[in-house]
Amino acid sequence: MEENLFEQRIDLSKLNQSVLEIREEIGRVIIGQHSMVDLLLIGLLCDGHILIEGVPGVAKTLTAKLMARIINVDFSRLQFTPDLMPSDVLGTSVFNPKEGEFTFKAGPIFSNIVLIDEINRAPAKTQAALFEVMEERQVTVDGSTHIMRYPFLVLATQNPIEQEGTYRLPEAQLDRFLFKIEVNYPTLEEEIKILTEQQGKTQFEMLEGVKKILSPADIQQYRSLVQSIIIEQKLVAFIARIVHETRNNPALYLGASPRASLAILRSAKANAAIKGRDFVTPEDIVEMAPHVLRHRIILTPEKEMEGITADDLIDNILKSIEVPR
Repeated sequence: MEENLFEQRIDLSKLNQSVLEIREEIGRVIIGQHSMVDLLLIGLLCDGHILIEGVPGVAKTLTAKLMARIINVDFSRLQFTPDLMPSDVLGTSVFNPKEGEFTFKAGPIFSNIVLIDEINRAPAKTQAALFEVMEERQVTVDGSTHIMRYPFLVLATQNPIEQEGTYRLPEAQLDRFLFKIEVNYPTLEEEIKILTEQQGKTQFEMLEGVKKILSPADIQQYRSLVQSIIIEQKLVAFIARIVHETRNNPALYLGASPRASLAILRSAKANAAIKGRDFVTPEDIVEMAPHVLRHRIILTPEKEMEGITADDLIDNILKSIEVPR
């Protein structure tokens, strides 16, 4: 009886319809990669930036462009390079001789959805320029603060293989990404479908005709709905135990911050919402935890030499904690 009352109180029908439409629209262009699409949707509902890691050619950039097309907002793309300066990203003050004063010329970061391609190719000073805007949704230049328009979302891509001309992202910046999505190669069947349907098509042709599905007002409404998704106290404690375990694990040099706990909680709520549920289950938490934690923890050198990955360790932690029922 109580569950029915909850369903009446939180009407997810409009949100679920939008999710279906977005999946269908993206599916017309992207073959497979269903997990990446769902995680991007969850990131949008959680107001969280997303780091997408994968080898070249697995549709990371194309999917990010599609997300921007589907949402009726502004989009900008930055190609990070080793010679990129902070002012190339944020903007700079320019002297106006007519008025005899400096005026701020906004950089490409001033948009709603910002795609940063190959984010690990820019040096530390340029990476540091993103700290404030990613966390506080504002930019301070020459003592003046400029607020970002709503919504503001950074989608960044990086290649895990190529190391030449790349820089390790600072831990403080990695912590500002809600998820790190690892994109794998398509299956054999998916690749055959890609070859059959996309031969001779340019990226421009594939993106042409993509429908606008969400407005900023829709996003604001759906984010409020996600906040109201019900989570029991024992599941909140479950999240806290998972993150706490990363700080006391002898295999880890660096554990996750409280920001990670909040990220798991918010993303578990959004995961429940896009699946049509108004309550969080332990499975939502277990499903979201690896994407939230894998870029926030650092293994000890000994464990790295043994070939153990962050995902292996997260899996061990999840298995070691009793799942509440």
